[in-house]
Amino acid sequence: QVQLVESGGGLVQAGGSLRLSCAASGRIFSSYTMGWFRQAPGKEREFVAAITWSGAGTYYADSMKDRFTISRDNAKNTAYLQMNSLKPEDTAVYYCAVKTGWGLPRMSNAYNYWGQGTQVTVSS
Repeated sequence: QVQLVESGGGLVQAGGSLRLSCAASGRIFSSYTMGWFRQAPGKEREFVAAITWSGAGTYYADSMKDRFTISRDNAKNTAYLQMNSLKPEDTAVYYCAVKTGWGLPRMSNAYNYWGQGTQVTVSS
């Protein structure tokens, strides 16, 4: 089993920034993709960003690629999501996930493990 713990969420004004962290522990595989998804009230969970084990491959939702940056520190088994120029529509619960097998990084059903989520609220 892999345990994921997100942190860094909170309340921020529009235009502000937040940095989310996701720490993985437990049975860590030799290589895995880490991803971030979000879910706003009344909406489906949507892909935000993902990063491969080496960090060479990064993927972003089109609406966020100019404002969000995903990174990871494998020595710490931690992934980060730097979010800049936040908008009220970015308000959601943000989830970290790990994909250990095949499957497209943008697809939530490709991920085996999920964190409990961290709330991000952007006020106007």
